Amino acid sequence: MLAELAAINGAFAIIKTTVANGKELASAGKAISDFVNAKEELQNRQRKKKASVFGNDFEEFMALEKVKQQEADLQSWMQLYGRAGLWPDWVKFQAEARKQRQAAIRERERKKEELKEAIGIFAIILFSALIILGMAYFLARKKAWL
Repeated sequence: MLAELAAINGAFAIIKTTVANGKELASAGKAISDFVNAKEELQNRQRKKKASVFGNDFEEFMALEKVKQQEADLQSWMQLYGRAGLWPDWVKFQAEARKQRQAAIRERERKKEELKEAIGIFAIILFSALIILGMAYFLARKKAWL
């Protein structure tokens, strides 16, 4: 949690400095991306912790509240200093990126399962071949004794 929170605070500081210096929000694009990615990681970690017995941490709750406030500040900056419609476009972009990341995760999991299945089939075929070869060897040795 501390790593994500540090990444969020660092990215927010860069964004805030960029806006304070009168620069375009686009020049802080990497910081905005880092902010969103770290926020998502923090939320995922908090969701996973909720499922566990020790999941309700006040510290994590307060961290998420701080992130929500920072995101509200980012929204107002985008609306004030960005082009018209920048915030709704940003929200759509985030949703699409999130869908793509989830699809990529599902695809990796599917490929992982396919690999496990292929390895299992190969192991069964190899084991069966070894049994057949062992039986053939045993029968050949038995005939040699006769």
